[in-house]
Amino acid sequence: MTEPSRPHLRIVRGDATPEEIAALVAVLAARPAAPESPSRTRTQSWRNPARTMRKPLTSGKAAWRMSALP
Repeated sequence: MTEPSRPHLRIVRGDATPEEIAALVAVLAARPAAPESPSRTRTQSWRNPARTMRKPLTSGKAAWRMSALP
């Protein structure tokens, strides 16, 4: 058995007309969503200790030259 749904909006004081409630709902629905927090900022990436770890070296022609490149 499911629980009956509760209203998301409740008028606490006053006697709002259906038009006023519709206007309030329209304004609340039109507002922008909360901004997402960035998953990784620039300051976090440069402090990451994994950044300083050496990448595996590859063998082959001009491998010594490629070893100095990021």
